Amino acid sequence: MTERLSWRFVAIAAFFVTALVVSNVIAVKLVEVSGRVFPAGLVVFPLSYLLGDVLTEVYGFRAARAVIWLGFACNLMAVLAIQAAIALPAAPFFGDDEAYDKILGTTWRLFLASFAAYLVGELVNSAVLARMKVATGGRFLWTRTIGSTIVGEGLDSAIFVTLAFAGTGTPLVDPILTTWAIKVAYETAATPLTYVLVNTLKRREGVDVFDLDTSFSPLPVGR
Repeated sequence: MTERLSWRFVAIAAFFVTALVVSNVIAVKLVEVSGRVFPAGLVVFPLSYLLGDVLTEVYGFRAARAVIWLGFACNLMAVLAIQAAIALPAAPFFGDDEAYDKILGTTWRLFLASFAAYLVGELVNSAVLARMKVATGGRFLWTRTIGSTIVGEGLDSAIFVTLAFAGTGTPLVDPILTTWAIKVAYETAATPLTYVLVNTLKRREGVDVFDLDTSFSPLPVGR
């Protein structure tokens, strides 16, 4: 990664964080298509994986890891701000306080499930892609974007659904497989866009990081 961050890097990071925060806000709506139920957040959340792949492929694991933790911090701030707004007393003429609480409120169980799934899924996705890039000598980009997504999104879906709903009587396997399949299909369909972004950034930035000696620690410390 270059010492001075370019506006292109900042733009990709900004879209990554925005996709994450927005997906968590709209995820409260459940959608049913052809008998399959999934949160509306799936409309935009897989974009964070696509952009995470782009960050790792071009700038390396360390840069992607920093953005992943930035996304965590921004999402935490958004959740805490929303909870603070819910706790504030509503004005007498504000007649939608109950609806506001119902739509934007969350339980600590869902909150922890979401954050754990995000961190594990994104960090593993980035690490797998970086290792595959070294193993393939930078060839066959599609194998590592899709392969890393299969692993990362699989963990994301399994961790979230299990932590959020285990013991409640809610079926676990079907939601895990449904959300996993949708996310992987999203990434696969977006492969041409990934190629365009990656090739454009590598050419314009003059950067193509290989994580040969990188520490794959999940914490943003070390090389």
